[in-house]
Amino acid sequence: MTDPTTATETPEETVAGLSLEEKAALTTGATWWTTEAFPHAGIPAFRLSDGPHGLRLQNEDRADHLGINGSTPATCFPPAVTLASSWDTELAERVGRALGRESLTHGVHVLLGPGVNIKRSPLCGRNFEYFSEDPLLSGVLGTAWVNGVQSQGVGTSLKHFAANNQEGGRMSISADIDARTLREIYLPAFRRVVTEAKPWTVMCAYNRLNGVHSSENPWLLTDVLRDEWGYEGVVVSDWGAVIDRVRALAAGLDLEMPSSSGQGPARLVEAISSGELDGQVLDRSAARVVELARKAGAQARADASFDVDAHHALAREAATRGAVLLKNEGELLPLNPAPGSRIAVLGEFARTPRYQGAGSSRVTPTRLDDALSALTAAAPDATVDFAPGFPVDDPDGDVAALREEAVRVAREADVAVLFLGLPPSFESEGYDREHIELPLEQTELLAAVTAVNSRTVVVLANGSVVRLSGWIDNVPAVLEGWLLGQAGGSATADLLLGHANPSGRLTETVPLRLADTPAHLDWPGEQGHARYGEGLFVGYRYYDARELNVSFPFGHGLSYTTFDYTDLRVTQDGSGIDVTVTVTNTGPRAGHEVVQVYVGAPGSRVRRPVRELRAFKAAWLEAAERRDITLRIDRQDLAHFDIGAGTWLVESLDHRIDVGASSRDIRLTTTVTVEGDPYVDLPDADSTLGRWLAHPVGGPAMQTLLERVRKTMGDAYPKDGTPRYRMIADMRLSQLAKLPIVPLDFDDVEALLATLR
Repeated sequence: MTDPTTATETPEETVAGLSLEEKAALTTGATWWTTEAFPHAGIPAFRLSDGPHGLRLQNEDRADHLGINGSTPATCFPPAVTLASSWDTELAERVGRALGRESLTHGVHVLLGPGVNIKRSPLCGRNFEYFSEDPLLSGVLGTAWVNGVQSQGVGTSLKHFAANNQEGGRMSISADIDARTLREIYLPAFRRVVTEAKPWTVMCAYNRLNGVHSSENPWLLTDVLRDEWGYEGVVVSDWGAVIDRVRALAAGLDLEMPSSSGQGPARLVEAISSGELDGQVLDRSAARVVELARKAGAQARADASFDVDAHHALAREAATRGAVLLKNEGELLPLNPAPGSRIAVLGEFARTPRYQGAGSSRVTPTRLDDALSALTAAAPDATVDFAPGFPVDDPDGDVAALREEAVRVAREADVAVLFLGLPPSFESEGYDREHIELPLEQTELLAAVTAVNSRTVVVLANGSVVRLSGWIDNVPAVLEGWLLGQAGGSATADLLLGHANPSGRLTETVPLRLADTPAHLDWPGEQGHARYGEGLFVGYRYYDARELNVSFPFGHGLSYTTFDYTDLRVTQDGSGIDVTVTVTNTGPRAGHEVVQVYVGAPGSRVRRPVRELRAFKAAWLEAAERRDITLRIDRQDLAHFDIGAGTWLVESLDHRIDVGASSRDIRLTTTVTVEGDPYVDLPDADSTLGRWLAHPVGGPAMQTLLERVRKTMGDAYPKDGTPRYRMIADMRLSQLAKLPIVPLDFDDVEALLATLR
C-alpha cells in the first residue's frame, strides 16, 4: 500500500498505472459524500460536505442533499445574505477560517460553497445563500470566504456554475442570456474567485445555459473556465446534475457526484472501449481527481479541534455586522429602558428564531440564541412582556386570539418590538417564492399594534427582500435582520439596546413592489426557457437607469452615528485608479462606515448602466475620527465586453467617479480621463455608414470621402443630425455604393477598407 502523503509519482504517472475500470471509477463518487479510494496506488478517498454557512456533516446511511435528515452539530453562521451585508472582506475571511477549522476537525476535505450566483429576482428561493445582486461585491466576498476556508487545508466548491438564478425548474430550465450580459453580470464573480482564490473545486449547476446543460457545456467548463481563466482544479457536478456521463466528461466535468451505482463508470468504459471517447480525456480528469485526493489527504489532521464558544462569538459578531438599520425616525433606537419601564416583545420569531434557510445548507447548530431571552437578560431593570402574535406555518393557529393578546401587551408597554418575517415554508432550495409579501396575519398585527403604540420597532427575519411599502410609513424604526444564524438572538439584543452599532448595508435593492423588479416580465420563464430580457440591468443598475423610486436603494444602511465625506482625490496608473476620500465620524460614537465607489461611462459607445460598483471598504472610525480611505479600481473593472471584438475593452473616455453611502446617496463626484485599449472591432463593406463614422481609423477616412460626396450632391446632401441623415447613417456601405444617386462606387469601398489593413 502506498502512503498518499509521501507519493512521489505525479498524478499522471499514477493514473497510467490504473486499469480502465479504475480510472472510470475515480471520476464518480463512491458514496453520497465520498470518492473512490485505491490504496494500492496511493489514492485516498476524500469527503465532501454541504456548507456554505455551516458544516452539514451526515452519516452515509441518512445522507441527502436537501436538508431532510439531520447532521452533526456545527456552528451555524449567518447565511450569505447576512454576511454580505457587512461588506467586510476581513470578516468574511474569518468566518471562512472558522468553517475550514470545523471541517478539518470533522474529517471533511471539501466544503461545498460559496454560492456566488446573482440575485436576479427577489423571488429566487435560494437567495439567502447568495451574496448580492452585484457581481463585484459577490466576487470579492466570495474570494475572501474561499481564502479563509482553504487557509485551513480544506477545499471549497465554487457554485453553481453558471446562471443558476432560480430554483423553479432548476433541473431543466435554460437560462437564455446574451453574451455581453453573461460576461458582465453572471460570470464575473466566478472569474474573480477562480483567478484570485483558486478554489479546489468548481461545481456545475443543474440548469441549462443557452440550451446546453451546464454539466455538458464545453464552452463553459473548458473554453471559459480553463482556457480563459486558467483554472487547474476539479470540476464537480452538483448532486445528480449529470445527464450523460460521456458528454459531461468530454465537456470538462471531472467528478460526478454522488455515486451513480456504477452506471457512470460503466458508460465511460464502454465509450472508451468502442472508440466513442478518447481515453486521454478520462486520463486527464482522473489525474485531477488524484491530485485533489492527495492534497486533501496531506492536509487532513486527526488532532484538529475548534473552540465552540469562540465560533459562537464570531457568529454573533457576524450577525451584528450584517443586520441593516433601514429606518430610525426620532432616534427611537437604541432603546434605553428606564428602571420599571415595560418592553413589549411581540412575534413568534422572537422566541422561535428564523435563523437560516431550508435545503442543503440547513445546519444543526451547536446552540441557539433567541432574542426574547437575550433582551430579557440584557434589560434586567425593565419588564419584558411577550406575546407570540401570530402562528408560524400553522394553519390551525388562532390568529384572532394571538393578535388580541399582542395588542393588549403593546398597549401597556413603553415601547413595542415586533418581530416579523417569512415563515420557513416561504423560501427554500428547490422552489421559488410567488410574491414578496409578508403573511397577511403579520401585517394585520402590525397595523393593530401601531394603532395602540406609536413607539414600535420592527425586526425582520427573511432570506430575501420583502415588500415594505405597504406599512413602513407607520413605524418609526425598522431593523432588517435577514437570517442571523445561531447567535442572532443575542446580536439583535446588542443592536436594539445599543451595545453594538448597526453597520450593515443592503446588497440588494428593496423595491416598492414586485412589478417594479427587472426580471418581472420574464420570470420564471416558459416552455423550458428563462429569457434574461433585462440584460445588463439587474438590481440597482435597472432602478437607477429607469429612475424608479425604491423603498431602499442598494448600499443603504443607517448607523447610530454619522459620517461626512470630503476631499475626493483620484490618481491613475497603467493598472487602475486609486480613489482617496476623507471620511469623518461626525457623530457621538464609534462605528463602521461602508465607503462605496461607483463608476459611470456616460460617453460610451455602448449602452451601460448609470453607475456600477467598482470598489468598497468597510472602515471603523472612532467618534470624531477623521481618516483618509483609499480604494483601488482595477483597470479590468472599467472594461465592457465588446460583442464585435469578442473581448474585454476599456474605452477612451472621461469616466465619472461617484463616492457615497449607497447607489443613490452619492456624496462626492469627479471625472478621470482613461486611455482606452486599441479598438479592434473593424467595420467591413456591409457595415453601416454610422458604424464607419464611429471607428477611430475608418471614421476620418469616411469623412474625407463624404466631403467629396457632399460637394457633388450640393443641397441634396442631408445635413448632420436630421432625420434623413440618421436614416442614411443606418444604411450599409455596400448598399450605398449601388445607388445611382450616390456618387460612390466599389473602388471607393475598397479604398476605405485599405485604410484598416
